[in-house]
Amino acid sequence: DGKLMKWNLRNNSTPEEIIIQSDEEGDEVIEKFFINVACGENHCLALTRDGEVFSWGSGSVRCDCGEQLKEAMELIRSEGRGVVIYLRQEGRGIGLADKLRAYNLQDLGYDTVSANVFLHHPPDLRTYDIANQILADLRLSNIRLLTNNPDKIEQVENGGIKVVERVPMVPLAWKVNHDSNHIINELDQYLKVKVERMRHLLNVPETLLN
Repeated sequence: DGKLMKWNLRNNSTPEEIIIQSDEEGDEVIEKFFINVACGENHCLALTRDGEVFSWGSGSVRCDCGEQLKEAMELIRSEGRGVVIYLRQEGRGIGLADKLRAYNLQDLGYDTVSANVFLHHPPDLRTYDIANQILADLRLSNIRLLTNNPDKIEQVENGGIKVVERVPMVPLAWKVNHDSNHIINELDQYLKVKVERMRHLLNVPETLLN
């Protein structure tokens, strides 16, 4: 039902991939589009021989990235329209090699923010200029953005795109009430750090607050 398009942008040598889940229906329905900007934090890419993106994998077990992408595509499918923009910014912009180094540091007790800082990177290096150009090219000036990340909202709006609604991406594990016997796992810790140190807009379950 959807279309996969390769977007070639000026001054950008890396093709970006975009999935359009519906036909264009004019500006009057643009505000109903779901938009997800997936930035390669831990997503897996399956590539064809000539380097084109064929599909997304389930993502790292250390985060909810694959889960978010799957949910975004389900929401877009149920809505009947929407856009997924994939930006190749592995490891929140630090690159694959340093992302693997950051994983090693996390195994030693660093959290996802401290690991990046130890490697002389800010917590999040991602930018959304290319995403804004793609949205502008699609004549999407008012969007509902699927995100928990306030920095993403701010950068998108600073690029001239109005976010008329933020649609939360609540992790599956946090949609249910944890009992007192819940064992805090690596994903819980990762998400909690994003809330506490990166301003992410999620309600931490009470059992994880202590």
